[in-house]
Amino acid sequence: MVTKTHTLTIDTPARQEFFDLTPEFEEFVGGSGVANGLAVAYSQHTSCCVLLQEESEDTTYYGTQYILQDTLNVLAKIAPPTRNENQYLHPGPIHIRNAAKLRDELPAWGLNTDGHIISSLLGRSETIPVHDGRLVLGEFGRLYFGDLDSVRPRQRMVHFQVIGD
Repeated sequence: MVTKTHTLTIDTPARQEFFDLTPEFEEFVGGSGVANGLAVAYSQHTSCCVLLQEESEDTTYYGTQYILQDTLNVLAKIAPPTRNENQYLHPGPIHIRNAAKLRDELPAWGLNTDGHIISSLLGRSETIPVHDGRLVLGEFGRLYFGDLDSVRPRQRMVHFQVIGD
């Protein structure tokens, strides 16, 4: 049994954005030596997601594929973008005070509750079968990382792991 891991670092803008990780994930799995097994892509960031979706050739002005923008538009009806304090219960005054005192965070950075809710709905990982050394993604399947925290640019990590024979 072989297990390999890799961490990818992504610089994200101050807006909700998706990144196609398919080429990096395929390269990682292809170079792992695993012919048959499982591959996982995971992000520990609680306002981010990892998801499988098809590729949509059309994009928005910012380069977001239409299918992913449609996903954000639908989810914004469930968890509207945070525009001001007290729109959601989180973050409360204790959280904001501790974030400033312990982590030098600005109060406006707390206006990301919608990103946390959407991340919980979409999930932070995907597990994909590996067969004959290749990811089983189907004809149109792509692996995307989404940063759903729109309050500031960030440096995010996605962890890849493959296990098998």
